[in-house]
Amino acid sequence: MENPARLYELLLDYAGSDTEVTELNIGLVWTLCKTQHIGLAMSPGMPTRTLPWPGTLAGKPLAELAGWITDWEPYKATVAMAAINCSLNRYELPAGITLLPAANRANLAVFDHFLPRLQGKKVVVIGRYPGIEAYAEQFSLSIIERQPSPGDYPDPACEFLLPDADWVFLTASSITNKTFPRLAELAQHATTVLMGPTVPWLPELHEFGINYLAGIEVVDPAKLYRTVAEGGGVRIFDDAVRYRIVDLTPENSMTWLKDQIAQDYADRQQLNLAMEQWYGSGNKGRFPEFNLLNQVTAKLSRMDSSYKRLWDACSS
Repeated sequence: MENPARLYELLLDYAGSDTEVTELNIGLVWTLCKTQHIGLAMSPGMPTRTLPWPGTLAGKPLAELAGWITDWEPYKATVAMAAINCSLNRYELPAGITLLPAANRANLAVFDHFLPRLQGKKVVVIGRYPGIEAYAEQFSLSIIERQPSPGDYPDPACEFLLPDADWVFLTASSITNKTFPRLAELAQHATTVLMGPTVPWLPELHEFGINYLAGIEVVDPAKLYRTVAEGGGVRIFDDAVRYRIVDLTPENSMTWLKDQIAQDYADRQQLNLAMEQWYGSGNKGRFPEFNLLNQVTAKLSRMDSSYKRLWDACSS
């Protein structure tokens, strides 16, 4: 398994965009970043009155906000995660299964989907999902939560529960709060589902021991924004978003990554052409988008390396 801490380097690779943020909303449950696309991240579960930036984030480039992903301050990291997902959502969503949720339990659609495979298994869920206790009689369910409710396990229980688990459902907010590297390492022998609206659509997550992504596709951007702004939690699943499940087999990841490489290669070609035209017009000094060109080139190099690892996995 790839060193899980390298995920943060990959996230920064994908978020090197100079596109300006048009709106940034830190809601009660979700934080939303908007350009021509939308990215979500779960808001920190702690109130504060002392954020230093209100009124200053709109107009900043996505890359600047995304750079906060390595910060330990929870609100900065959350804003970064929303910006990264906003940047990632410029790509076509990967092929997968779109879940049609049952009424009054839309946020549990992922568990309903995998339920036949969970019977008789040891299942550990990182993060409490409203209503999840309904499954307690259908399989061995353990819930680990940073702010545990009665019956939940606290964070340190991951060291004891995850190595023996058959299935692990891992909230993608673990990326934001920096617990992902250790949790992914502990869960490497289990079938692991990275899930929630915070999920970044990255084909390389296969390299970190993730078997399935259960992220969201946006159905109604305007309704999603209103619901987030009005303090919505699970209500975003009513009409604004729905879950999509992607099986991260090496073959599927290769196809997905190949599509992204093609798009970024086209972007690099356009930047190279723009640079030739800029210098051809008699301009001196550095090409204005030189840094972006370098970022795309470096990103393509790392994507090629990931593709080769997947190729080797398929060929062995």
